[in-house]
Amino acid sequence: MIEESIDYKNYHESIISLFTIDKGKVKILLVRKQTEPYRGYWILPSDFVPVNQTLEGVLQELVYDKIGYQDFYMEQCHTFSRLDRDPDDRVIATSYIGLLDSTTAILKREERPEVESAWFDINEIPKVGYDHEEVIRYSIDRLRSKIVNSTVLKSLFPSDFTLPEIQKVYEEILGVHLDRRNFRKKFINLGLIEDTGYKNEGMNGRPAKLYRFKENVKERNLF
Repeated sequence: MIEESIDYKNYHESIISLFTIDKGKVKILLVRKQTEPYRGYWILPSDFVPVNQTLEGVLQELVYDKIGYQDFYMEQCHTFSRLDRDPDDRVIATSYIGLLDSTTAILKREERPEVESAWFDINEIPKVGYDHEEVIRYSIDRLRSKIVNSTVLKSLFPSDFTLPEIQKVYEEILGVHLDRRNFRKKFINLGLIEDTGYKNEGMNGRPAKLYRFKENVKERNLF
């Protein structure tokens, strides 16, 4: 009896769905593929894992080298191992979700002229290569389940914000409408935020109070 030869060698890649908030809209970062396959398509930032790197280390290095961001919240999300997810090789992917506040996304980005990247509204994502549409859907679902966590929300809003901004993000991600008065009362009563004493005077309409999260906020579910 001849035993069947099995090839156990696989490529392993780290892939990240990096989210930020822009004027109440939840956006995800995509980069334009410069080579075949899927040349010209938008894809999630990803790279193969060498023998001397961790999954997280690959992403931290990748995001900085390709896009210019250095510090961001990150946690492991899911592993994708469909046999046909890459047309050239057998590639297993471990995905992560990353969170970047809007101030860092705008002011601390270091330009990389050789890389075309852009933020897309999660409701207006273009056609993407590989199985990245599936990865994005899974990441949005994970974000939806994590947005009630104080650590996650603070990563998106580390500095001054208004309560309408927070509410808009909840409604955007969860796909629900929340009563303004009830949301405001419930959120303030959590005891996690403090009034800065300032208002967003430059915005249209009636100025709204600016809040910030208190220092050393313990991780907890908000709702």
